[in-house]
Amino acid sequence: MQSKVTNKRSAVIFPKNRKILLALGENIKLARKRRKLTQMLVSERTGLSRLTVRNIEKGDSGVSIGHYLVVLSVLGLANDLLHVAKDDELGRKLQDINLLTSKVSKSR
Repeated sequence: MQSKVTNKRSAVIFPKNRKILLALGENIKLARKRRKLTQMLVSERTGLSRLTVRNIEKGDSGVSIGHYLVVLSVLGLANDLLHVAKDDELGRKLQDINLLTSKVSKSR
């Protein structure tokens, strides 16, 4: 009898980021309840198991972002993902610093 070995890798989630995932799951759960949808109904509409829907609502880091997306889609919130990294304040600051330093270098 052979035991089944899985090579499933999981990301290391630091406590600060764990809190973000927990908040995301809670937000999804509240959105579902505001719409008076059950986990079972969301499960049926997405094709996901009820366990997966429950794990999403718990902010489980092992659930794929695609599954989060289909649940958000059923809730009419899929476009919310378009706001992630849209206003990249740090990236713009780094870009501005680079533009300013390269301008100074060229003028020398």
